[in-house]
Amino acid sequence: MIADADRTPLWELLSPPSGFGSETRTAVRAKGTKVLFADGEWRLCATSGLWNVNLGYGNRKVASAIHETLLDASYLTLFRGGHTLAETAARALLDVCGPDHFGRVIFSTSGSAANDLTMKLARQYWALQRQYQRRIVVGFKGSYHGLTYGSHGLTGMPLAQSYYSVDQRLIRHVAHDNVEELADLLSREGDRIAAVVVEPVLGTGAYPLSEEMVTALDGLRQKYGFLLVADEVATGFGRTGTYFASGSWPRQPDVLLASKGLTNGSCAAAAVMPSHRICEVFDRHDAALVHAETQAGAPATCAAILATIDEMERLDAVGSSARLGKQLDVLLDELSSHELVVSAGGVGAFRAVRLSAGGGELPPEAVDLVADEVRRAGATVSTGPGCLQLAPALVYRAEDLELLAACLRNGLDRAAELMPSVSV
Repeated sequence: MIADADRTPLWELLSPPSGFGSETRTAVRAKGTKVLFADGEWRLCATSGLWNVNLGYGNRKVASAIHETLLDASYLTLFRGGHTLAETAARALLDVCGPDHFGRVIFSTSGSAANDLTMKLARQYWALQRQYQRRIVVGFKGSYHGLTYGSHGLTGMPLAQSYYSVDQRLIRHVAHDNVEELADLLSREGDRIAAVVVEPVLGTGAYPLSEEMVTALDGLRQKYGFLLVADEVATGFGRTGTYFASGSWPRQPDVLLASKGLTNGSCAAAAVMPSHRICEVFDRHDAALVHAETQAGAPATCAAILATIDEMERLDAVGSSARLGKQLDVLLDELSSHELVVSAGGVGAFRAVRLSAGGGELPPEAVDLVADEVRRAGATVSTGPGCLQLAPALVYRAEDLELLAACLRNGLDRAAELMPSVSV
């Protein structure tokens, strides 16, 4: 029992209390591609924060834009009104998403909230057309869409949904690599499905959607009429080597979500971009969407979005991501011969190193061991089901990539030595 006076004041997210306050995991500051921790060690960040600091820590253009805006307009609301910075940021977002297809921007504050918003948007879209039965939203097994109540239900990996009594009665999940399973679901419930929400690359294990699935989604959308939503919270803003991964699809999605890369991690931000077709239905009925967030589209956030878009262009971040992706291909191919590595996946700067021992997927405690050893070697990585997740900043330099390679090799070697002490 911890005495009240000794209890750490901060409740760390997704961690048990026994791990709170660890010096090796308590960050002090960050600069460029490295983070200083309370144990005095600078470590290479191989996750871009939470996949959101695409341009590296401490970008001065973004910081200056926020600073100047806070002095000029510290807060303005989008409740029953707007402000010019939000209008300018919305126009800039539409310009990079495709203004011929997408009609407006709805600002939010997180990927989770944006997914909640999108499910409400899709259901209201159909209700306005008197198709009240279209309330079901479909996602993929193994997907991650967030942990607010709506997005937690849509998330397709088991994350204690039943424990928290998350309502999934109007949610369906199918395999991301099984067109037949999706087609079968639609044959049974197609007239009840409001939307199918997909990540172009599943965030939990960096599984890109196959061309077969993308083509099937487009054909099934035309047949059954559901809205196709591209959740690009993680893949947007250059992560996969293009500005948005769905830009290469046969047809654009009906709704596009962006979040992580929007402000280079500087402000809580997300954006939902519905197509002109969706906007036209709301316009025709003069219908209000009942969703609002106090900090959504705040002036400083909009300034950060505008500065980030400018910096993406100045730094050629999309081109850098494509080049980094090719370098990661080489690195991951070299790692594939390691005894703990069974395969690698992903695209661009969105990767996973899949781990195995004795022919089976490593259990969570063994994956944590590997990640801990990589951390001791000098780099921070994320863990996923049976894998290490890599999402380096799009502006990684040659020396960053060399350091990442060394940390991964050293961490894997040390973990292999310790593995007999972990049940696999």
